[in-house]
Amino acid sequence: MQDSDVIVIGSGIGGLCTAGLLARYGKRVIVCESHTIAGGAAHSFKRRGFEFDSGPSFYCGLTAAQSLNPVKQVLDVLGESIQVIPYDPLGHYHFPEGTIAVYSDAERYWHEVHQITPQGAKELQQFTERLLGLYEAMKGIPTLALRTDWQIILVLVKRYLPSLVKMLPYLPMVQNSAGNVMDATVQDPWVRRLIDLECFLLSGLKAHGTIAPELAFMLGERSRAGVEYPVGGSGAIVQALVRGLERWGGKLRLGCHVEQILVESGKVIGVQSRNGDILKAPIVISNASIWDTYNHLLRPEDLPANYRQAALETPAVDSFMHLHLGIRAEGLENLTGHHVVVHDSQQDITTPGNTCMISIPSVWDATLAPTGHHVVHAYTLESYAGWERNDGYEEKKQHKAQSLYRALEKIIPDIRERVVVELIGTPLTHAHYLRRYQGTYGPAIAAGKGMFPSTHTPIQGLYRVGDSTMPGIGVPAVAASGILCANTLVKMHQTEALLEDV
Repeated sequence: MQDSDVIVIGSGIGGLCTAGLLARYGKRVIVCESHTIAGGAAHSFKRRGFEFDSGPSFYCGLTAAQSLNPVKQVLDVLGESIQVIPYDPLGHYHFPEGTIAVYSDAERYWHEVHQITPQGAKELQQFTERLLGLYEAMKGIPTLALRTDWQIILVLVKRYLPSLVKMLPYLPMVQNSAGNVMDATVQDPWVRRLIDLECFLLSGLKAHGTIAPELAFMLGERSRAGVEYPVGGSGAIVQALVRGLERWGGKLRLGCHVEQILVESGKVIGVQSRNGDILKAPIVISNASIWDTYNHLLRPEDLPANYRQAALETPAVDSFMHLHLGIRAEGLENLTGHHVVVHDSQQDITTPGNTCMISIPSVWDATLAPTGHHVVHAYTLESYAGWERNDGYEEKKQHKAQSLYRALEKIIPDIRERVVVELIGTPLTHAHYLRRYQGTYGPAIAAGKGMFPSTHTPIQGLYRVGDSTMPGIGVPAVAASGILCANTLVKMHQTEALLEDV
């Protein structure tokens, strides 16, 4: 007897999107989540009345009617929606040379850049317009229609031929890096650093490592659909996906740690949990990272040796230092919610501690903090190497958190005197709570240097989704990986029927 048609390991955004869609297609789906909270890297958690986002805090197109955001497309299909608070500017970038407001409207953004470098602003306009042309060509083909097998050709030709024709002039850009587009349009060194920063915030890599369509999507969505914060934080998106999963008959099992994916004769037969329970299913989908799936969930002999070795050698993006604070809010009436601080222009923006990302979401959603207080989440890159839980661990945590405090002082000069709750997270914290290989957010696969792995694996019935599969890192990307996987597991006419319903 099979316990279900599909078992999904992990309830990150990728896993929940896959599971929800498959449930909507009529499959019997069980999601096994190791932790007692769903959401993976996007879960929320509470401490002393403050509700914190553990990871992503920047969203576009969660509610717009014609949004290209794959999360919105999945929520629509599942019959779910969330409340949001739109805002503009979407943030402030603080460089040693000056601070600029980043507006959704491209012309207002260019005007801000003009204050620092008039020539650079013109070049940024050329760069942006070239990428927005790619966005306009891409937007006629919804992610919800796509799959990862040969039938994608039939889907595109049958339903989206005019959009395909529109894409033809942009085909050279599709596998190109944003850096190559930048090289052709931008000479100004300050604007080149600005573009590198935008790409780094998006993918964890600078412009030459980020594929052009990813940046085009972000620029297009923020100018067309606007930026917004979900009421209740990132956890509200997770809750909506869980509701959608259960509405269509899927099940979520929290505190169900999968110890092993069971394989017989090159074929998946189910999973075994830590307490010894065996769940059987002909299809298993891992939302764990590529390293955790192949290192811990499978036996070495389950995979071809060369394939396994190559997969485990995939380079990983560094982990992070996190600073979660609850602070007193008096006198901060004009505070804005998103900031990025670059400490030193002479250092690379990817140097750990040099670029600090700051989110203060209680600016928009006051329910995230007790009355008269704010929640603050600041984070910066930090290598996993060299971290140990030894006698010097606490002192090292405090030392590494100082770059985040210095960044916060540019926004709230007396931040240290306002703190009522302080939580410092290290790469070890990241790895432990997210069950992530070295606490990483995903592979560091630079554009032109390789492709993110497919959802397929060499084992019959085993698939993967999440940030170490195509199309890559970030909430829209992992949601898209879930769509691609789910659609590949059903007949083409089922997806067509779904699209008609929507």
